[in-house]
Amino acid sequence: MTAVGTRMLRKEDPKLLTGEGKYVDDINAAGQLWMGMVRSTMAHARIVAVDTSAALEAPGVHSVYTGPMLQEMGLWGGPLPCAWPVTPDMVNPPHFPAAVDEVHYVGEIVAVVLADSRYGAADAAELVEVTYEPLPVVASIGDAVADEHCAHSDLSTNKAYHWPLVPDPDALEAAFAGAPHTVTANFVQQRLIPMAMEPRGVLAVPSPHGGDVTLYSATQVPHILKVMIAAVTGLPEHRVRVVAPSVGGGFGAKLNINADEILAVTLAVRLGLPVRWTEGRSEAAFSTHQGRGQHQKIELAADANGKLLGCRVHLDADMGAYMMLITPGVPLLGSFLYTGVYDIPAFGFTCDGWFTNLTPTDAYRGAGRPEASYAIERAMDLLAHEVGIGPDEIRRRNYLAGGGKFENLTVASTLVFDSGNYAPNLDAALVMSDYEGLRAEQRRRRDAGETKQLGIGLCTYVEICGLAPSRALGGLNYGAGGWEHAVVRFLPTGKVEVVSGSTPHGQGHETTWSQIVADKLGIDPADVTVLHSDTAISPLGLDTYGSRSLSVGGVAIAMACDKVVDKARLIAAHQLEANPDDLDFIDGSFTVKGSPDKTVPIQGVAFGAFTAHNLPDGMEPNLQEQVSFDPPNFAFPFGTHVAVVEVDEETGFVELIDYIAVDDCGNQINPLIVEGQIHGGIVQGIAQALWEVASYDDAGNCRNPSMLDYLVPSPTEVPSIKTGFTVTPSTSNPLGVKGVGEAGTIGSAAAVINAVCDALSPHGVRDIEMPATPQRVWEAIHAG
Repeated sequence: MTAVGTRMLRKEDPKLLTGEGKYVDDINAAGQLWMGMVRSTMAHARIVAVDTSAALEAPGVHSVYTGPMLQEMGLWGGPLPCAWPVTPDMVNPPHFPAAVDEVHYVGEIVAVVLADSRYGAADAAELVEVTYEPLPVVASIGDAVADEHCAHSDLSTNKAYHWPLVPDPDALEAAFAGAPHTVTANFVQQRLIPMAMEPRGVLAVPSPHGGDVTLYSATQVPHILKVMIAAVTGLPEHRVRVVAPSVGGGFGAKLNINADEILAVTLAVRLGLPVRWTEGRSEAAFSTHQGRGQHQKIELAADANGKLLGCRVHLDADMGAYMMLITPGVPLLGSFLYTGVYDIPAFGFTCDGWFTNLTPTDAYRGAGRPEASYAIERAMDLLAHEVGIGPDEIRRRNYLAGGGKFENLTVASTLVFDSGNYAPNLDAALVMSDYEGLRAEQRRRRDAGETKQLGIGLCTYVEICGLAPSRALGGLNYGAGGWEHAVVRFLPTGKVEVVSGSTPHGQGHETTWSQIVADKLGIDPADVTVLHSDTAISPLGLDTYGSRSLSVGGVAIAMACDKVVDKARLIAAHQLEANPDDLDFIDGSFTVKGSPDKTVPIQGVAFGAFTAHNLPDGMEPNLQEQVSFDPPNFAFPFGTHVAVVEVDEETGFVELIDYIAVDDCGNQINPLIVEGQIHGGIVQGIAQALWEVASYDDAGNCRNPSMLDYLVPSPTEVPSIKTGFTVTPSTSNPLGVKGVGEAGTIGSAAAVINAVCDALSPHGVRDIEMPATPQRVWEAIHAG
């Protein structure tokens, strides 16, 4: 029996469900001090004075440090890092862990209080009085593009960069010249607050001697964080250890190098005492980056039959006040996907990045790809209306390779899609949703004049995941590689230890990796232990983001297993006095072909490698192998989602009554985990479509930083999600797998808004801005 492909329950869950799992906030260190952050109440202002006297007299306060004090102490050697300078002339104002003379968004750190308790630090921070001289505020993308005021007083413009991707400008112009059908649409990708279940937290523990420091952080990227801490602080990298204990969700919001991490490490080392901080839920709107924040313009050209001729896209992207780790690159992650799954001969994309006086933006589940999918899929519905055919038919007429199966196909954006098979995927979704039945019910309601109208929305998406190969990332000027590292070792007792450079925060790596290893080595998954998320145990790795874990990290583990079997084969052949080519390896045992009585289990080989009493000449003892895998291409999962909504024309209320998702992530290791990832992603995309928005006033204040006003959905708002699958293996890796962690988010927002617009189409409504609140829907009905 194989483990791969089975719905194995997650090995991680018992310790998490029983409280045995430890999050950062559960870990304590003797003598620890708590940081309380004094945050700017102004979006843009000069710091005139900081009075810390009252805070210093508060009970339990150890010390208070302002930005200039911290800088004079030399606690950092440079600003927080941006690892993706997308153009040579990109503007990147320095972002220090604490403001020195000017603040650029509400929530920027102005001073740090250290106290012996969390609440003592927070109370004392309230006592610090900061005098500001207000400066003009750039509170939106529109303000930034107008360039009447600058988000940074020492800059002459808000524009950070201009990035073009126009493979053939002449062909693009020709495609639009005289095209029988053209569509132009403008969409807004609102700002989103990630709202992971566990807020971020840090605990820095210095060693009593030697200058070593261990940072416990709720991070997705312990390996990258370690390197960046050394780069920013000047601490020797080999003196820094980063541990990501149990992490309660990330969604991209925990892949940054944050001010609090740098402050905790540097103050702990300077004072010789542990220093810690845990963000409050409302504080997360300022202390953790936000997602999305784009204005999109997309144009499509098509012939008389609706066959696409060209696609032209321009983005104005909100960087926020500073460049975080990959802020400028996030819009570009989707740049290659604005052609979607469609055969479009001519393509052009441009992006302008803009600074605002708002919380910095960076990756949020999907990171550029949900935005691209939304734009092309909304535009395809508009084109269907323009041509006068159904949304399913407009897609079918334009699929790459005619909707049939393909491998390694170059598309207009210059990417090479590893594999696809779109028409069967669409067909499965239409059958699962009873699409024709839904259309019949929609016609009945309209004919009857009912006030609750049915809307059906389609989205056929493709995403780019794996975030590799390294050469491709280097060509985009990305600061890291795309490889992943793995070690697989047999212990003397026959159990297996896996060391993974991928770092889970809810994905189920320990389970999935155990299934891969169990099949490769012919052992029980229960006999596999997976070590991860600690740079002292797993020194090599590039962590988890961009749906890369399985297609890069999991493949590295599989390849390491293959190397273990290869070495074990040589040892077994030596022990059995046979030629290695004459051995079969089946169900965890080596057997001489034609001599079934001559056999040895791999555990026996492993013990023999440990004792080293009888190894082939020149062979090293122990059965352990490692692999650094760098894929030759990205992986491209795809799928078709169908959203069904009911819109109350009298109130504008939108109820999602059904959701069908047919996804293709290649070969599946654990279908149960795949379904869970898809469900979670879909809900986050639905939330963007219907409920979530980080709302700001003209002064740059977030109106809804708490969960009282920021509408995160609960199970009562979401119907039971129906999932189905097609399987088109990837050609980018030997397991044939593709990522799935972000797929649901990439397909769902467009499907839901397409459904809302479909319900409102009798009123002449062609578009509605996200989130589709009752007020917006009601106004659209009456404006239509």
